[in-house]
Amino acid sequence: MITTAQFSKDAQEYVRKIPQKIVLIGGKQLAELMIDHNVGVAPIPRKSYTLKRLDQDYFDNLDL
Repeated sequence: MITTAQFSKDAQEYVRKIPQKIVLIGGKQLAELMIDHNVGVAPIPRKSYTLKRLDQDYFDNLDL
């Protein structure tokens, strides 16, 4: 069963109790699956950023 919302606690509990295998996919998981498998989504241009860190060796070797 799929929903764009969330399943209630009662629905989740019911599915755990019945012998049939039913998978509940809520809105967040549905969105993640769509993104992971490129279903119904399109890339949007984004800026990229370079992460930098301090070079501790540079500062350790300074003669101050």
